[in-house]
Amino acid sequence: MEMSELQALLTPAGLELLDEIGTVDSTAEVARVVSRLRAAGHSPALVSAVVGQAHLRSRAAAKFGPFAARMLFTRAGLEQATRLAVAARHAQRMRSAGMTHVSDLGCGIGGDALAFAGAGLDVVAVDADEVTAAIAAYNLAPFGSSAVVRHSTAERAIETGVPGAVWLDPARRTAGHSETRRLGADDYSPSLDWAFDVAARLPSGIKLGPGHDRDALPTDAEAQWVSADGSVVELVLWSGALAREGVRRAALVIRGERSHELTAEADAADAAVRPLGAFLHEPDGAVIRARLIGDVARSLDAGMLDEHIAYLTSDAALTSPFVQSFRVRETMAPNPKAISAALKANGIGRLEIKKRGVDIDPAALRRKLALAGDQEATLILARIGDQRRAILADRVAAA
Repeated sequence: MEMSELQALLTPAGLELLDEIGTVDSTAEVARVVSRLRAAGHSPALVSAVVGQAHLRSRAAAKFGPFAARMLFTRAGLEQATRLAVAARHAQRMRSAGMTHVSDLGCGIGGDALAFAGAGLDVVAVDADEVTAAIAAYNLAPFGSSAVVRHSTAERAIETGVPGAVWLDPARRTAGHSETRRLGADDYSPSLDWAFDVAARLPSGIKLGPGHDRDALPTDAEAQWVSADGSVVELVLWSGALAREGVRRAALVIRGERSHELTAEADAADAAVRPLGAFLHEPDGAVIRARLIGDVARSLDAGMLDEHIAYLTSDAALTSPFVQSFRVRETMAPNPKAISAALKANGIGRLEIKKRGVDIDPAALRRKLALAGDQEATLILARIGDQRRAILADRVAAA
């Protein structure tokens, strides 16, 4: 968003128009609303700003729920913003450690700062981009003087002195980052060397991409991988009073309003390999990232399906928030003919395909399969020892 658009939006007429049109869900609806507003005589800058915000509010509901309807966004800011359910856990960590002030350096549109202020913490939120800082100020305005926004760099803020704990959300320099891509120090601004130096001096939380290079993590920080509703969303490094004693690896699994956590002093040794049993279990992505699969396996009396593959197996049904379980129907060679025969025999018309450790394109495989019937199942393609196998299974309801 350009400053001219923001200035047009932040007027009584602009905000009234935004509230009037509500959310805009689809690209086709965007075009219709733009045409209608231009025909009504509104300026191009105002129309662009209002419709853009209406569309972003629609997308933001997944992260901010009903709060999105009164917030403003930038496209990049929304993409990088912490979802509210996760930010609430950050605030809880701050409160539990006895913090009363938080300096949010690189606050973006204010997602974490909202949670901090909502938890009763005094917040100083800083962002280097003028438009983004202005949007954060709008979003934090309901908290009055307890949430102050400054247009500045994180480095300058530290030089002038910041109160309390530090929250750092370095901007990703590259587009398209995801949980499957390893991110390094050069992918962030401000630099991670600078951020790690701050964390060594002040109680800090540093939010990183979950695919960050594990070998580049500070050895004296607590590394916590977080998943929300099945998707790994972040890695947070906690230092000083915000790090828990004896914890260096943690996997926080959030499902709806409930959360579960697994902690350890270090990476866990893998469990022993055992033959495929009646059940196959897929550890949550946060557990895999934290390398705590072995601890989960031992707690559930399960074994590894293969020493190099992040699947567990057991003969008994398991109930755990740290795994998704599947009841095995049958196994076969991973070729279309064998799989189609099994699908036909079981009346499978809806099929989920998962893979790990095999070079098979699920989309290409699906086009070769005969799907007919009213039943559904999951097909798991995996390497077991020196063999590739296809496992037809049924999802077991999550704990």
